Amino acid sequence: MRDMEKIIGILGGMGPLATVDLFRRIVMKTPAKKDQDHPRIIIYNNSKVPDRTAYILGRGKDPLPELLDSARKLEKWGADFIIMPCNTAHFFAEDIQKAINIPLINMIEEAAEHIKNLGLKKAGLLATEGTVKGLVYHRALLKRGIEIAVPNEKDQKALMDAIYEGIKAGNLEWGRQKMLEVAKKLEKRCDGLIAGCTEVSVALRQEDFEVPFIDPMDVIAEKAVKLALGL
Repeated sequence: MRDMEKIIGILGGMGPLATVDLFRRIVMKTPAKKDQDHPRIIIYNNSKVPDRTAYILGRGKDPLPELLDSARKLEKWGADFIIMPCNTAHFFAEDIQKAINIPLINMIEEAAEHIKNLGLKKAGLLATEGTVKGLVYHRALLKRGIEIAVPNEKDQKALMDAIYEGIKAGNLEWGRQKMLEVAKKLEKRCDGLIAGCTEVSVALRQEDFEVPFIDPMDVIAEKAVKLALGL
């Protein structure tokens, strides 16, 4: 049985709290009755990856070299496939995949397919400015015929503050409240919301909303468990 299982590689550190949260979700979603029933996981918490949004917006250092180095390390250490708990970093997904010989399971594509299967016609995107302007979700959703709503300029700025000054900085409750204000406005303009940033995944939950709240971190955690255990 053990030889048939696959080892999960988590390319983390963007941010560390989101990495912890993904690990927790994988553990909670594993149908285990004892320690030995859980899949093996290699976590590389590389917090030195330059800010993805800053680079996409032309204001920061290229994160790709660190992302490639991280992926290659995980492959060398024995991971059978890689998942990445950072939505914005998926802007570089194709380049990362080309640099390794194991699969990078694309969280954006998996989430978009899940949204399609739910039958949603218009999804509201709660994400970093880098994810929005880099069209990270737009490409995946539009090719599946799903429309996208994003916050207005003022609310997008508030959302960025909630992500960077709130959740990433450890001010969780302040960040959550600020984030929720933006999300409740966006909820009125769509028939489902996407937690398009892992800090949004950390802060918000389905019970906060009346429309479906699609959390790509949940989607990729479930996918990872199934791949690892052959379910």
